[in-house]
Amino acid sequence: MGNPIAVSKDRSALSQSAYDHLWMHFTRMSSYESSPVPTIVRGEGTYIYDDRGKRYLDGLAGLFVVQAGHGRRELAEVAARQAEELAFFPVWSYAHPKAIELAERLAGEAPGDLSKVFFTTGGGEAVETAWKLAKQYFKLIGKPTKYKVVSRAVAYHGTPQGALSLTGLPGLKAPFEPLVPGAHKVPNTNIYRAPLHGDDPEAFGRWAADQIEQQILFEGPDTVAAVFLEPVQNAGGCFPPPPGYFQRVREICDRYDVLLVSDEVICAFGRLGKTFACDKFGYVPDMITCAKGMTSGYSPIGACIVSDRLAEPFYQGDNTFLHGYTFGGHPVSAAVGLANLDLFEREKLNRHVLDNEGAFLSTLRKLHDLPIVGDVRGNGFFYGIELVKDKNTKESFNEEETERVLYGFLSKALFDAGLYCRADDRGDPVVQLAPPLVSTQQTFDEMEQILRGVLAEAWSKL
Repeated sequence: MGNPIAVSKDRSALSQSAYDHLWMHFTRMSSYESSPVPTIVRGEGTYIYDDRGKRYLDGLAGLFVVQAGHGRRELAEVAARQAEELAFFPVWSYAHPKAIELAERLAGEAPGDLSKVFFTTGGGEAVETAWKLAKQYFKLIGKPTKYKVVSRAVAYHGTPQGALSLTGLPGLKAPFEPLVPGAHKVPNTNIYRAPLHGDDPEAFGRWAADQIEQQILFEGPDTVAAVFLEPVQNAGGCFPPPPGYFQRVREICDRYDVLLVSDEVICAFGRLGKTFACDKFGYVPDMITCAKGMTSGYSPIGACIVSDRLAEPFYQGDNTFLHGYTFGGHPVSAAVGLANLDLFEREKLNRHVLDNEGAFLSTLRKLHDLPIVGDVRGNGFFYGIELVKDKNTKESFNEEETERVLYGFLSKALFDAGLYCRADDRGDPVVQLAPPLVSTQQTFDEMEQILRGVLAEAWSKL
């Protein structure tokens, strides 16, 4: 066994180096000026371990990514074998076998005529690709004024300039404005805070979808290219679609020749119990953007899956989609993606989610007896718990309370109690939960018990 003092010094040096050199994403770096940087060194199943050996339940699957769980040796071995055979080659005017095989596999799983796969290295790039493709598509078919896009309030679609323009979170956009023009917002599907029809999900769904039509008409149908929607909206805390919502949106898009993009960067690959979440809600989009769970996080990759109708003009004459990424369709990532999808089939992970989503939701709903819990919502293995000051009036936290309770206490307290998840105020204060898809009732119970203790303490601090 190593010298504990030396080990402690190593940890301290690693933490200091993290602060000095590793610019962490979406992080208040000043928070770590005089406190150690949490450092995760290992994962196994539904758990992660820090540099002190402490175990945490991974309640967010890394970042909605590690579907098959941590420590899957077969995925690591596939990556190693592929790297030995062909570590890298671009798909710029050339192909390699694994990109071909994965594209065929995804096309076979996608609904309708979505059979063309444009690979990226992540989700934001996939969204960026979809908007650029929509713009050029309409230019190629003689409708050059159709370039605008519609997305929802509080929605998050990524950090590239176009994807950030689609994002409906003013605080994330303000530092980088001016952004790409032409991105317009409509209400989301948070029925807990519905301005109308809060007691009638079908009527609320119709109302929410009709806001998209109103925005298209306001802008002029000859100027609107696409509508970008997540099957279950992430930011704001897991808003599922009301009954009939997507069917109505599809009708509206068809009526005005507007493309429907299903942004499934989080929702695809089993998070909701289907390879593609649009299948769960019964609609066929014109494009699907996806990433995260495609490899269960064992190697980065993303994709924009496109219908034959949209691809057709690009396959004619000298027309070219002048867009690409060096590492898009990377051989190692593509090989891991194929192995991950094989694992999904072999272990029936989609079926496991469908069979257990009700139990997960029921377990989380036990927390309704806490005064701080206003709403528990979501779908599949993807849930949000909205926190309130008053359950009767649904009064939310003010800015000072959010800073003091959510950031000053809750985030760290949950982690210290052994649960890695997300306490988020993009919208109203929520705790988000999306564990690996291999999770069982034992996982749900452990999560509920940790949440119960910490949320009860958080209430005492309001």
